[in-house]
Amino acid sequence: MSNDEFRAALARLAAGVVLVTAQEPPLDEDGRGEDVGMTATAFMSVSLEPPLVMVSLRNGSRMDDLLDEQPLWAVSVLAASQRHIAGRFAMKGRISDRLLFEDVAYVRGEVTRAPLIGGALATLECRTEQRVVAGDHTLVIGRVLTAELPSPEGDPLTYFKGRYRQLG
Repeated sequence: MSNDEFRAALARLAAGVVLVTAQEPPLDEDGRGEDVGMTATAFMSVSLEPPLVMVSLRNGSRMDDLLDEQPLWAVSVLAASQRHIAGRFAMKGRISDRLLFEDVAYVRGEVTRAPLIGGALATLECRTEQRVVAGDHTLVIGRVLTAELPSPEGDPLTYFKGRYRQLG
């Protein structure tokens, strides 16, 4: 089986779209760390008791490196109207995320200080409990510390056959 065959098969699995965010530690005592964000479709609930979720991160990605350094992160479950946010944070090889957050409405998580996207269907703040290397990705399992429903009535953004889509 080739990588293309594997990708084509899994592209037939519709997935919800989330934005994973975290804040880098400050470089000096007076500074504030830079916000980092990453679009993900490999995200799922793992356990109700305790409340655990999991996200799959490409090894060596900025988010993987950051969550290896510090354990606090957040997830915003994106609405269909937030396709532009998903596309913006899916870009690979960028040097800084500062401009990506510039015109995105968000609040800071009370526990993680990570950005929680305004208009998201749900937001979660998490603390890493376990990291499992799995091939070219790392599965990050996080304990959910807070869960909110800022815009629970919207339609979800999904990803299917290599494109963002909305249900219906």
